[in-house]
Amino acid sequence: MREIFADTYYWVALTDPREPRHSAALALSSSLGAARLLTTEAVLIEFLNFFAEQGPYWRRRALTMIDTVLQSPSIEVILVEQVASFQEGLALYAARPDKGYSMTDCISMAVMRDREIYEVLTSDHHFAQEGFLLLFR
Repeated sequence: MREIFADTYYWVALTDPREPRHSAALALSSSLGAARLLTTEAVLIEFLNFFAEQGPYWRRRALTMIDTVLQSPSIEVILVEQVASFQEGLALYAARPDKGYSMTDCISMAVMRDREIYEVLTSDHHFAQEGFLLLFR
């Protein structure tokens, strides 16, 4: 089964119709078919942080999306402690002092490498710099 990593950018664009790439996120979601999505709890924390100061309405929408993600049988949320992803992410963070990679991105990249996932629902060029295929263009 095809596995695709879902980054924070995807969850934000999917949740917020004000986002310029909202329509693209909806179209991508429809086109994925039977693909299994993977994300990490670090990504979900970053997603919630994005909406934290946008008021009660957006916090509720973010929580609804999190509930949908956690309940979906076609989405797997990787816990940071499930694999050595924190340590592997930390090693990547340390190895790329010339890049602007966030720790969340480093953990995501470590999980993607461990799971041999090369496609990512994001437009974040940092993933492309590490050789991953961005599904948002």
